[in-house]
Amino acid sequence: MSISRQNLSIVIVTFKSEKVIHKCILSIDNSIKIIVIDNSNNKEFKEEIENKYKNVTCYLSSKNLGMGAGNNLGIEYVQTDYAFILNPDVILETSTIDKMILASKKISSFMILSPLSSNKDYPNYKLGTDKNNITETSKPFKVMSVDGFAMLINKKEIEKFRDNKESNLFDENFFMYLENDDLCKRIIDKNKDIYIIPDAKINHLGGKAVNEKYQEQIELSRNWHWIWSKFYYNKKHYGFLAALIKGSPIFLSASLKVIFYFVINNKTKKNIYLNRVSGYLNGLLGKPSWYRPNIKN
Repeated sequence: MSISRQNLSIVIVTFKSEKVIHKCILSIDNSIKIIVIDNSNNKEFKEEIENKYKNVTCYLSSKNLGMGAGNNLGIEYVQTDYAFILNPDVILETSTIDKMILASKKISSFMILSPLSSNKDYPNYKLGTDKNNITETSKPFKVMSVDGFAMLINKKEIEKFRDNKESNLFDENFFMYLENDDLCKRIIDKNKDIYIIPDAKINHLGGKAVNEKYQEQIELSRNWHWIWSKFYYNKKHYGFLAALIKGSPIFLSASLKVIFYFVINNKTKKNIYLNRVSGYLNGLLGKPSWYRPNIKN
């Protein structure tokens, strides 16, 4: 069965995203069902978007689940064959979904399809290490991984892909960062296909998913989880020693910067790099991704 509007659902995980999500929703055909998982547990937000958009259902999580677990929860509510995972700071172009539907009819099988980011300086995919990014083609092409802000999942096929070792689609040990790389690697390791659809364009605002008034706390959280997730990812797929070797230069650099910014009395920068140090040490010690931004309202 190929993709159509009738068997496609959108999944969007939000956290303090009330300022940005409306542009995302308005860029989606209103005949397509949208499932929002709100990690803020904001009842007013749920009421607002469900009243404003008839194709949106919002589920409130009891705690901040993060991206991977939030997407897993959203996919549980999907009753169609395909689920299009989007970040709330993503805007589809007018023909994005049409072009993805058309391209899917020409591909024999796939696990994930992704539109192409409109920002050519930051491709939303990775090829093999011996290949360069593809910039001029109109045909779908296979990739090793795609960024998590826009990925269309073949739900029926990916259900078969799960095993007893890892029953969740996204590994919920990741709170944020690299949960998409982990999923893509597991797919590629089983010789399944991931495609970019270059005719289908998407605009990613980048780092705008959370209300800007929480920027300082979110930046601290990003830096903690960025290095924790890198250590966990490398340990999971390549072993502890590889994670140690790959992470040590980042850890040492961050440690030196903590000292430097402490000396010049730049508290903001010192705390950012202190969080990188903490994230690395927690990964090294095998502790879970426990850090959460300190947001009270």
